[in-house]
Amino acid sequence: MEIKVLGPGCINCEKMEEMTKKAVKELGIDAKIEKVTDIKEIMKYTMSTPGLVVNGKLKHSGRPLPNPEKVKELIKSEI
Repeated sequence: MEIKVLGPGCINCEKMEEMTKKAVKELGIDAKIEKVTDIKEIMKYTMSTPGLVVNGKLKHSGRPLPNPEKVKELIKSEI
């Protein structure tokens, strides 16, 4: 599974990355998590950050941030 956290490095982007890593660990899945900070790459998926892309599909973008349980649900939907 490939997961991308999209964001230039703001506090919400960092929170999204932390929640994603925690969700992957709690789900016990094998996933490659990539932090994408390049604006051109981010814009391939969305104009709003933070974003969460799972297996090439945009699962979340912008604010408010999803709660940790929602992040787990978004990831599980691609298992």
